[in-house]
Amino acid sequence: MKDGKNRKDIRPGLEVDIVLKKDQPTGKLTRGFVKDILTNSPTHPHGIKVRLRDGQVGRVQAILEGPQVSDNQ
Repeated sequence: MKDGKNRKDIRPGLEVDIVLKKDQPTGKLTRGFVKDILTNSPTHPHGIKVRLRDGQVGRVQAILEGPQVSDNQ
């Protein structure tokens, strides 16, 4: 599982765990699928900021490794 600090590891459609701004003190994670990448720099020490498909915004804490889908499907 990747930690979400490198922008190159994140792309729309990936399933990720993010921490919302309101949840930063507790570290509570929210799971969803990336819609947009909001951080422009190649890395960020607290995680790359993304917008999920449901509109929530937070910093990626973990990238969930799903099954690999081949280009033939």
